[in-house]
Amino acid sequence: MSTKIAVLMGGPSSEREVSLSSGKAMFAACTALGYDAISVEFENDILSHLDTLKSVDIVLIALHGGIGENGRIQGMFESIGIRYTGSNALSSAMSMDKHISKLLAEDVGIKTPKWKRIRKGQLVDKNDFEYPCVVKPNSQGSTIGLTIVQYENSFDAAVIDAFKYDNEILIEKFISGREITVSIVGNEILPIIEIIPKHNLYDYECKYTEGMTEYICPAVLDEGLTKKIQETALKVYKLLKCRHYGRVDFRLGHNNLHWFLELNTLPGMTDTSLVPKAAKTSGISFEDLIDSIIQQALAK
Repeated sequence: MSTKIAVLMGGPSSEREVSLSSGKAMFAACTALGYDAISVEFENDILSHLDTLKSVDIVLIALHGGIGENGRIQGMFESIGIRYTGSNALSSAMSMDKHISKLLAEDVGIKTPKWKRIRKGQLVDKNDFEYPCVVKPNSQGSTIGLTIVQYENSFDAAVIDAFKYDNEILIEKFISGREITVSIVGNEILPIIEIIPKHNLYDYECKYTEGMTEYICPAVLDEGLTKKIQETALKVYKLLKCRHYGRVDFRLGHNNLHWFLELNTLPGMTDTSLVPKAAKTSGISFEDLIDSIIQQALAK
């Protein structure tokens, strides 16, 4: 009998449209692989879909951001015995909270840009920070609400914008250099990708619009540096207790120091997404990538 899979997509987060794109691509892959697949799209009320989700062997989570990635849905599934793909509730919560993940990384000696967490209502003095700096929501993806602040006079507007998406924001030292990312499937480290956006920031448009970003995979780095970055990525992945797959983002700065920015437990799975690009460079088709994630969840 064919394995039954529900591809869960949509959700109420600001990354809903990306989730729908990921979900449709993942559903098509499941169908091509011969699984008995259904798509489950929700906006706010996931409870009305629980009977359907309980009836399948595995829920393939294609959600991004919000309750789909911060551990809430994972925790609910664990409490009622629904098997699902991706990291567990604790890992998801730690990874989605950039402040927590940076604290944990720093504690084990992993370099991460200096930062300060600010809560809504807390007084902020823009003179306390060096410029340029990065202002971003603590628990958002797809660079939503993120601004690189070049000068003091842009600081207040950036803070106001970031608080539209979260009750906590980070003000982080800007690291000048190259943007790189490392994808991990299971415990296999895929080739490093360098990201070169048309804008000065790898923003939402550059991420999801064809032709707005150049991707170099594998990134042009010497062998020793490549190994160091990949080892750091796997260290973060294991530190945050991730499973099945994930993506770790870095800045490569002065003297080739690599700085940990964040870990994505449910990275995008669209045509322009990074994990499928890295997998393809390794000779792994999109269908085989999805199959690997499903098989890991089934083997739990």
